[in-house]
Amino acid sequence: MASKDKCDIYCYDENKVNRLKGKLQNKNTLSVATMFKALADDTRMKIAYILCQEEEVCVCDVANVIGSTTATASHHLRLLRNMGLAKSRKEGKLVFYSLDDHHVRQLILNGFVHMEEDVTNVRSY
Repeated sequence: MASKDKCDIYCYDENKVNRLKGKLQNKNTLSVATMFKALADDTRMKIAYILCQEEEVCVCDVANVIGSTTATASHHLRLLRNMGLAKSRKEGKLVFYSLDDHHVRQLILNGFVHMEEDVTNVRSY
């Protein structure tokens, strides 16, 4: 018996396949996958959401909001910075973080909008 999610033929639309292969060939999918992997952690997503709400937030304030140590918050913020999702600014002994640009903000906020649109269709993964 054939699987419902598997085709019984090798290729249905060769022109479409070739066109899509060409488009995919020039895309850095690994970088995008790595970016999503960075956001796939619940703590980092909380931090990213916090950074969407304010222009910048001090590491110690992030730690207080998420209920973690400053070291833990700093670790996650550094990872987001190293991934190009956030940027930092030092002022004396304080370090302030913000999102790197409006694209990152839109990506995160769109994710929340998507999940809130139809809560009945949300699956737990």
